[in-house]
Amino acid sequence: MNVIITGASRGFGKSIAEIFAANGHNLYISSRNDVGLYKAMEELTTRFPEVTIKAKPFDLSIKEQVKDLGNWILESGISIDILVNNAGSFEPGSVYNEPEGTMENMMAVNFYSAYHLTRLLIHRMMAQRSGHIFNMCSIASLQAYKNGGAYSISKFALAGFSKNLREEMKPHGIKVTAVYPGAAYTDSWAQSGIDSQRIMAADDVAKMIYAASQLTAQACVEDIILRPQLGDV
Repeated sequence: MNVIITGASRGFGKSIAEIFAANGHNLYISSRNDVGLYKAMEELTTRFPEVTIKAKPFDLSIKEQVKDLGNWILESGISIDILVNNAGSFEPGSVYNEPEGTMENMMAVNFYSAYHLTRLLIHRMMAQRSGHIFNMCSIASLQAYKNGGAYSISKFALAGFSKNLREEMKPHGIKVTAVYPGAAYTDSWAQSGIDSQRIMAADDVAKMIYAASQLTAQACVEDIILRPQLGDV
């Protein structure tokens, strides 16, 4: 099985890559940070030498590079079994005062990257009549919050995309799952001063995604919602 993961050099993406590699699946991973990406690939290859792991950096805030990533996958000739649209970015602010261009930046990374990459790869999945797409949304996709601004709006857009895609892909044998994680201990939270025991581990999210990927063809987990045990931070 081949698993494509964006934003895979750290955080959720790296944890997702680890659990799939540990269970014998081949990885095709990408992120904007080339140094971090190749370091992750080297680490994963050392730990899981029995699987194929390929990596290539792309800046998915740029539409042309999203297309380059899609074409890299298509030209490899592999079956596209699982696509994890995990690339994302967070810029805090409010609609009324966030810097000019914040909305465009958030939409480009958090929504358009998934939209354009999926559109490139979906036709091969439709021809296969199989595959599973995971879109990394957020609790911010379900509930607006103070200082969420453009970030939350972009994640609402990704959630809407997931719901529409789910309906469209039902007759083609392709599953679509929207993932809504709350606060988890990734690089984004490491500098926040929040006790790591107060929030989730990135592995918690990875484990749920992997479990959802292992069901029979007759079952689809449409939504995965995870929050810290004590609630949102």
